Amino acid sequence: MTLACLATLALTGCPLDEPLTPLVPTDWASTLVEVRDCRRSGDHDLQHVRVLADAIARPAYEARDRAFPALALLVKAEYADDACTDLVGFTAMHREPGFAPATGDWRWQKLDAHREVIEDGDLPRCASCHTLCGRAPEGHDGTCAVP
Repeated sequence: MTLACLATLALTGCPLDEPLTPLVPTDWASTLVEVRDCRRSGDHDLQHVRVLADAIARPAYEARDRAFPALALLVKAEYADDACTDLVGFTAMHREPGFAPATGDWRWQKLDAHREVIEDGDLPRCASCHTLCGRAPEGHDGTCAVP
């Protein structure tokens, strides 16, 4: 940042744009539980994926007999290889009450392999597909997948 920009910032008190907080936690590999094993995904740019859930989302994902509660987090870890060893990024969905009522209050993030947020919000690409899943027998509450 140039000296002029820093001086302006100091005088105006305007905050710097801070990077978005990733939905995928730093310790994701040890705190999230695999609820769907490594397989090719027909979506997400045809990467191989593993689906992971936090402790809030796991019971609803596995039982498929209830809606996901508030603050549920589901993560697709995306890989370049069929053994799911070459991580290329993540897609995360987090249920945030009041965030996007028209799409089930899900917030989506697309992240790179280092958990840097690439896209965030009520992403049309994600919402348009996941909203169609609803509670159909082959999907569950917007997840669109059979375990």
